[in-house]
Amino acid sequence: MCELYSKQDTLALRRKHIGPSCKIFFAADPIKIVRAQRQYMFDEKGEQYLDCINNVAHVGHCHPEVVKAAMKQMELLNTNSRFLHDNIVEYAKRLCATLPEKLSVCYFTNSGSEANDLALRLARQFRGHQDVITLDQ
Repeated sequence: MCELYSKQDTLALRRKHIGPSCKIFFAADPIKIVRAQRQYMFDEKGEQYLDCINNVAHVGHCHPEVVKAAMKQMELLNTNSRFLHDNIVEYAKRLCATLPEKLSVCYFTNSGSEANDLALRLARQFRGHQDVITLDQ
């Protein structure tokens, strides 16, 4: 568990150590979230916020069954998908069984940047080109 800084200290450290392209919500007076449970997030004063921003609509923050499953997996193995292991292929098989037959291949990512990297690699493989154009705005 990390040290609990004041909101101003956290903001100052963020400005020093986190790149400026990583924006925060409510820049004028950001909310400092210290914990979350189910559909709520809580600030350093204990104020409760309904989380309508993050990707928690499925089961919420800290759902007991998700936490239990994650703990069970981490007790066994906690690594990425680049190693050969039965769990990833079993999960892909079970997931594909719920989809139309044409959707039979899975690509697992855990972040937007990883998903962007995958999309770029897929496009390069499909088209056979290496060039990339990026636009500002």
